[in-house]
Amino acid sequence: MMKRRNFLAMSGAAALVPLGARSATAADVPSAARDYLLVQQYQVDSEAQKTRLDAYLCQAIPVWNAQAIKPVGVFYLREGLSPIYVVLRHSSPEILLSNADALFANADLKSRSKGVLDATADSPGFRRLESSLLLSFRRAPHLQTPVHGPNRVFQLRIYESPSVAMGFKKIEMFNDAGELNVFRQVGLTGVFFGQSLVGSKMPNLTYMLGFESKEEQEAAWKRFGTSPGWLKLKAMPEYADKRILCGITNLLLKPAEYSQI
Repeated sequence: MMKRRNFLAMSGAAALVPLGARSATAADVPSAARDYLLVQQYQVDSEAQKTRLDAYLCQAIPVWNAQAIKPVGVFYLREGLSPIYVVLRHSSPEILLSNADALFANADLKSRSKGVLDATADSPGFRRLESSLLLSFRRAPHLQTPVHGPNRVFQLRIYESPSVAMGFKKIEMFNDAGELNVFRQVGLTGVFFGQSLVGSKMPNLTYMLGFESKEEQEAAWKRFGTSPGWLKLKAMPEYADKRILCGITNLLLKPAEYSQI
């Protein structure tokens, strides 16, 4: 276990260091003070698989919560069957490493989730599972639950960069140049903002926003587009999209009834 913990700590540290030297501002808040976020994508092929996976995830949440993995978010695409997104907040790498062990050690969960935890090839619980590990930004160190209404909408965005250095430049734009402040001023309320340490489409940063309604989401982005703070940032050559970004994923999600986010 100690070797695994050391490996994760070293991996996280390596991912946080660009090819050049880190800026002084990036070094003044230790990663231990920030959340580690595991973002999972479950690919399913049918409504039957989705129903079975839902039952498993609903039963797994109390087990995760007992391990201090909370809140747990489960989200569907607003349009389409797959994938199903799960967001797991961990306050430390040690808790992250105990995640799977806790699920398999729970006899009640194992007995009630046979169609997923021990599914066989002739009756799979899901097609595939992909995971990304994020470290929360210094200026947004902890996951938030800003919206709670029945019509709430979530937006998941992934910003891919052409290099590690340019990825850090986009994170700098959020943390130090003021983009996070502009988001907050116009009502683009963050659930989390994180740098990908492990996963696909790297290097990238990933964030989720929460809104009480689709109308609120559209109005907030409209305010953002005309915000003086954003227009000033947008005009700075060092932060030009064509320089620091090479791909953007934009998804609208709705929460499962049992989601804690």
